Amino acid sequence: MKYKRILLKLSGEALMGQQKSGIDPLVVNRVAEQIKEIQNQGVAVGIVIGGGNIFRGILGATRGMDRVTADHMGMLATVINALALQDAIEHLGIQARVLSGIEMQKVAESFVRRRAMSHLTKGRVVIFGAGTGNPFFSTDTAAALRAIEIEAEVVMKATNVNGIYTADPKKDPKATRFDSISYQDVIEKNLKVMDGAAITICRDSGIPIFVFDMNEPGNLVAAVQGEAIGTLVYSDSM
Repeated sequence: MKYKRILLKLSGEALMGQQKSGIDPLVVNRVAEQIKEIQNQGVAVGIVIGGGNIFRGILGATRGMDRVTADHMGMLATVINALALQDAIEHLGIQARVLSGIEMQKVAESFVRRRAMSHLTKGRVVIFGAGTGNPFFSTDTAAALRAIEIEAEVVMKATNVNGIYTADPKKDPKATRFDSISYQDVIEKNLKVMDGAAITICRDSGIPIFVFDMNEPGNLVAAVQGEAIGTLVYSDSM
């Protein structure tokens, strides 16, 4: 394996399957099986998961809700997804722990960096719920922060597209994929890889981001092995 410790960023929408919302158990199980495969090969896995399949805070705010309230609802949605993924992983015989950015002791452990590091050292998959625990910050930003905190070697950004393109490949047939691209180019070209705060954090910390399509079976394993199945965003100093 090219990487021994990763931070996997999953969107909530990735768990919907063909549904319009909610959680598709078959999709969650497929994700869990890929996680088990790399974990069995000695890769320490931290996961940040979104909640857009249940509730998206920023969308609620645009419809008249108080932004802080809406973001708290979105964070709770990520915990629901985290618990679903934990259950699927543990059904495969792998220990997993949910660490929440918001205290909810009867549901999940509170996030403490040393606790997260201890779980990873013991071979457990760690799923980070509730984003950063603060409103106005996306789960992209949470992924960047948690990656630094657990000393991950890379942020694996799982999407529905096999990398970063010059334009939306679903709308523009002439769009071409970048095999690799610097953070500076991502910023200058205004490519929507992750939100601005997450990009800045990863760039300043020198952590690469690998964007790939996790819907294809075996792609997570291939990504961790370093195969060119997506786009690598690298620090200018690398």
